[in-house]
Parts: sequence; structure tokens; C-alpha cells
Amino acid sequence: MLLPESLDRVIPYFCSSHAHSRGLIDLQEDPQPQPSQLPSTKSNQGRNRKLARFGIVFAILGLLLFAYFVRKAGVSEIMSGIRRLGVGFLLILGISAIRQVVRSLAWMCCFEAPYQLRFRDAFAARVMGDALGNIIPLASVAVAEPSKAAFVADRVPLMAGLSAIALENIFYSLSAILLIFSGTAALLLSFSLPKALRYASIGAMVATVVIAPLGYLVIRRQWKFLSGPMSGLYKRGIGRAWMEKGIPRAQTLEDRIYGFYDRNRDRLVAIFLLEICFHLAGIAEIYVTLSFISSVVAPTLLTAFILESVNRVINVVFKFVPLRTGIDEAGTGMLSKVLGFTTAIGVTLAIVRKARDIFWTAIGAALMVRRGLSLRALDKQGQVSVAEASAKPEAVQPAREAG
Repeated sequence: MLLPESLDRVIPYFCSSHAHSRGLIDLQEDPQPQPSQLPSTKSNQGRNRKLARFGIVFAILGLLLFAYFVRKAGVSEIMSGIRRLGVGFLLILGISAIRQVVRSLAWMCCFEAPYQLRFRDAFAARVMGDALGNIIPLASVAVAEPSKAAFVADRVPLMAGLSAIALENIFYSLSAILLIFSGTAALLLSFSLPKALRYASIGAMVATVVIAPLGYLVIRRQWKFLSGPMSGLYKRGIGRAWMEKGIPRAQTLEDRIYGFYDRNRDRLVAIFLLEICFHLAGIAEIYVTLSFISSVVAPTLLTAFILESVNRVINVVFKFVPLRTGIDEAGTGMLSKVLGFTTAIGVTLAIVRKARDIFWTAIGAALMVRRGLSLRALDKQGQVSVAEASAKPEAVQPAREAG
């Protein structure tokens, strides 16, 4: 599998104004790169090899941290917890499926007429995109989110898919901020914390207090959060060739996002509630898992709520670590001890979550294979798309609806 070399073509492909008109079904072809691309390709490949090295380093450090906390918690205790879970893992997968479903529905609600997306297409694209983000190190957000729009480019125009996924992520971010703020507040008010954890919790609360009003101002005043910084870089001569192509696309994306808020105010509450359901399902998942694996201390909704809020922080801050290996075990293990559980229970909870993530990653990879997609195919298709998009501007073509 071509991991490092693919990064420099996957991302431009998703940003290309031409990519939507071809669709990912054509990725099975074997086009040859244009000669004019080769110097840029070599430069990008060199950069991404460096990124890959960093990804490998973080993965190794994560594995070492994972091994340390598993050994510290006690392998026998962890195995006992996993045995107690047993077939209950199927229930965990069922609850996690609800989380996939509600975010897929939220994404569907972010499309505007005449474009719409069938649930099965949205669900499959979401699972494949998350799998791609887990497979490619150091590019989880940069690859996973745009890829979801690219995976349905044969159903809706790429720009419509990108703007819808951007909107969905905005609503998700707002709901995550609410969860993190309330969860850390509950932790600070309900438990006696070590100094380091107390400071980290306060820091998380301060960050949410700063980010929430800033996000509100960006939307309220319709700031050019993409095209503005890009225009500044263009004026300073930084990446002028790329900025010339990227600024109009960024402006189109911003216009679509801000226009959605003006034209679809009746949908805003419904989308936000779907995102809240995502977090509620996460709390339920933790509560059910602890009910199975904790033989001494019974879980409460409060402890499950706090653990889920901290898990959101870990996911956001350590997105660059593949599957948050080691980080999740360390954070959940230490927090579980504060909440009255043992470190082994916390580490076991993190391992169960990781097994759930691996399950969905396998499903996403299987869906990509079924569609005849591979990172090598993405790489080759990206080279052709970028070359053609660079050669001539292309108007947005209508795509067939998926009604």
C-alpha cells in the first residue's frame, strides 16, 4: 500500500474543482502522470516521506506507552475485564453503530436542493473516510473529512459534498465544545483531583470558553476564515501558484457555508440534536462497557459522562497519533483511578474502544476494496486530476441526485 506517496495526491484531489465530475468509480483506471507534474510530485513525495517518518515515530512512541500502561495496570486484570465483557462487545458495536448513523444523518441534512444524498451512501462514505484517516498517519483530519465528499462525488458535486461535510463538522465541534466544558466542570466540582489533572481540566475549560464565542463571531460576521488567510499568504508571495487556484474555491466553500445558515434556519436545531445524540451514544457506550468490565465499582451516568468528555479532548488533541495508541490508555487509566475505578479498568475501557475503532476501520477498508479503491489508485487519479485542473478552469457540472 502506497502510504507516503499518496498523501500528496489525495489532498489536492479532494481540493480540485475537476475531481467531482469524474467520481471515484473511475479510480480503477491506470492513468499516467503528466511530465509537467514530475518535479512537483518529487517535491511533494519528499515532504510526505518526512511526514511518514514522523507518523512512524509517533506510532512507535504510542505503542511503547501502550505497553507501559498495560504492564503497569496488570495484564491479568485487563484480560479478566475483557473476558467479563465477552459477547457484550456486540452490544458495544451496536451502540457505536448508532453514532455512525446519527452523524451520517447530520451530514445528509447539510445538503441543499437540488442535491441530496441517500443514507447508505452517506453511511458508507463516512465509514470509509474515517478508515482512511486511521490508516494514513499524521493526516487524519486533512484526509478523512475531504475523502467523505470524494467518496460520493458520483452522487453530488464535490464542492456540495465538501461544504456539507464542513457544515456538519461545525455543528459537531459546537456540540463537542459543550460536552467538554460541561464534563470538565463536572469533574472539577465532583472530585478531588491531582494538581496536574486539575490544571489540565481548567485549561480545557478555558479553551472552550475562548473557542465557543470565537466560532460564534466567525459565523455571525461571516469572516473569511479560509480565503482571508490564503489571500494574506498570496500577498506575501507564499505559494502564489497554489493560492491563485485555492482562493476562489475557498470563497465558494465559505459562501456555501454562510448561505446555508441564512437559508436553512429550520434545520439548525435538528442537526445540532443529531450531534448531541452522537455524544449521548458515547456516554451510553462507556456506561455499558464499565457495567461489564468493572466487578467492584458500579458505574454511574456521571462517571460515564466525564470519561466521554475527556475522551473527546484526547481525540482532538492527539488526532495525529494513530488510533490514539497509548494516549487513550494513559489518560483513561489515570482518570478512572480518580473516579474510583482501578487503573486496569480504565486501560481495559480504552482497549475496548480501540477494538471498536479497529472494527469500523476494517469495515471501511473492506468497503473501499469492494469499490475497487486503493491508496495507489487515489495517488494516480490525483495526479491526472491536478494536472487537468491546473491546465484549465472548469465550471461546476451538475451531478445526478441520489434520491
